[in-house]
Amino acid sequence: MLNLSEVSIQNRIDKDKYSIFKKLEERSVSKVLLRLLSIVSVIAVLSLFLPWTQNIRSKGYVTTLNPYDRPQYIQSLIDGRIENWFVQEGDIVQAGDTIIFITESKEDYLDPQLLERTASQVDAKTQSADAYKQKANNLQKQYQAALQNRDIKVQQNDIKIQQVKIKLASDSMDLEAARIKLKNSTNQLKRIRELYEKGIKSLTDYETKTFEYQESQAKVISLENKMLANKNEISNLKANKNAIINEYNEKLSKIQADRMSSLSMQYTSEGEANKLQSEYNKYEVRTGAYYLTSPITGRITKAIQTGIGEFIKSGENIVSIIPLDYELAVEMYVEPMDMPLLEKGQKVRLQFDGWPAIIFSGWPNSSYGTFGGEIWAIDNFISENGLYRILVIEDPEEQTWPEEIMVGGGANALILLKDVRLYYELWRQLNGFPPDFYEIEKTEDPKLKAPIKRVKEL
Repeated sequence: MLNLSEVSIQNRIDKDKYSIFKKLEERSVSKVLLRLLSIVSVIAVLSLFLPWTQNIRSKGYVTTLNPYDRPQYIQSLIDGRIENWFVQEGDIVQAGDTIIFITESKEDYLDPQLLERTASQVDAKTQSADAYKQKANNLQKQYQAALQNRDIKVQQNDIKIQQVKIKLASDSMDLEAARIKLKNSTNQLKRIRELYEKGIKSLTDYETKTFEYQESQAKVISLENKMLANKNEISNLKANKNAIINEYNEKLSKIQADRMSSLSMQYTSEGEANKLQSEYNKYEVRTGAYYLTSPITGRITKAIQTGIGEFIKSGENIVSIIPLDYELAVEMYVEPMDMPLLEKGQKVRLQFDGWPAIIFSGWPNSSYGTFGGEIWAIDNFISENGLYRILVIEDPEEQTWPEEIMVGGGANALILLKDVRLYYELWRQLNGFPPDFYEIEKTEDPKLKAPIKRVKEL
């Protein structure tokens, strides 16, 4: 009742006589609402004990696991001018197929016989070096021959000295004998003179002894002169030995100087020949760079340089190519505060751009349109954007990634962490705490024993 009047009639009416009052007091709608709220409250309380998978959200893009499988550019090794194209955008080429042909643009390489002329110069320098080498060898032989001749001459001179010394020794013995004989002749002449003066000996005997004395005296003088001549000859031979040595040393020095000069010219010619050979190799490599070939089997995606007759520089990108066969991966970046929670082999759920998906954050395994992955690599150094880079590959235990995924497409990732209760996760989010750290349990592979070999009995 509204009870608008100050005078209440509620106590004056018997409500039991009228059924309308009973119907007004019945609150059927309120009971349903209370029941519904009670049920919702019970469900909400029970849901707080449901499991919840903590995760880290990140964005990235699709790439390839191997660096050589990523899109790459084909560049020219030399400057040149485009002469002919052999491919079009979208063509599939095999490794080694010709893509473009260029011609020379520098006047230093415009000679069509540049390789042949350089090869002739290399041959000429090589032959010149060989000639100087042969001359050096001949001079070495002359040096050895002159050295032997010097030794022979010195040896001959030494032999002559020995011969003269032997002759001198023999003459000294003869001189000693002649002196003894002269002494005897002197004594005999003295005695015979005394006997001749006394008249005992004749004049003939006296003259005979005088002649013998003079003969002995002449022989002594002759032998003394001969010995003196031998001594002079020995001195001359010794001086001749030094002259021989000096003469041949001069010849040997001249031969050695000529040989060193020849070796110097040989080394100079060899250096020039090597330099020309290096130039020839450069020209040969440059000639081989006229035809640009594909380094891999792939598809031509874009021609950067176009037209015929256009000049290009070395190192400039000409066309881009992407391999046909590659292993996909997802490259993403995470905050530094999440790095301690990550490790290799950790599970990840991925949602690719253009692929319909229904994602439940706390129950990623119940999501639709997501694909499994696992962390393959984690950078140890922060990137330029202030985040850490990680690579995620396909999980071999999950559904394979769609073939329609292309390199460069975007991807959203849920990096799965620890399973907790929902109330704990709400409490953590409200307090701004990081997710829980845990380690993946690693099971060791059992060691397999070698099977026992059995020998069949015959």
